Amino acid sequence: MGEIEPTGAKEEEHGDELKVETPSIERKTMTLKPLKDRVVAVKEEAPTKTKSGILLGEAKEKPAYAVVESVGPDVKEVKKGDKIIFKEYSTTDVKVDEKEYIIVKEEDILATL
Repeated sequence: MGEIEPTGAKEEEHGDELKVETPSIERKTMTLKPLKDRVVAVKEEAPTKTKSGILLGEAKEKPAYAVVESVGPDVKEVKKGDKIIFKEYSTTDVKVDEKEYIIVKEEDILATL
């Protein structure tokens, strides 16, 4: 069988060792496209005080906030750029290109801001 050599690769022999240098591969940025009634968003921290300076206490179940990045074709109520409040434990967490996203069903979004 023939040997497979990566395109643009350089080979050097050093005794019993074979060193293969391949050209650097440019990493393409991935896009996250939600399907059906899913929404992709970036999670934000819940506010700790109001605009007037009143500190908010710790709640047992804090609402979760996010900014919508993209929406699936069946989403009707929210659009890109909307701030949403959603059910905390109803999301799928995803990390793409070192950035963290959440994927949530439209029915699990409680409100927009």
